[in-house]
Amino acid sequence: MSDLKKYIKERKKRDKAFAKGFDEGYEQFKIGVVLRQAREEAGITQEELARRLKTRKTAISRIENHAEDIKLSTLERVAGALGKRLQISIAKNKFR
Repeated sequence: MSDLKKYIKERKKRDKAFAKGFDEGYEQFKIGVVLRQAREEAGITQEELARRLKTRKTAISRIENHAEDIKLSTLERVAGALGKRLQISIAKNKFR
């Protein structure tokens, strides 16, 4: 286990607010990263994706960089615009 993972694990044990905020923030960050990777794999720019979704490039950037409280319907639209389908799963919490 890396030093960072050890630190996070120990800090989460001591600080419940940190633990809650870390887990939520990590999941939101991960969604944005997954969406950006899917867009890049599709070979399209933020501007092209925005055109396909009839929105602005800034909205795409906000989703990719701050995917907090994103609607399921928005995720479905983005996936469709990328020629993909949305698949959701519930997994074990790997940080506990």
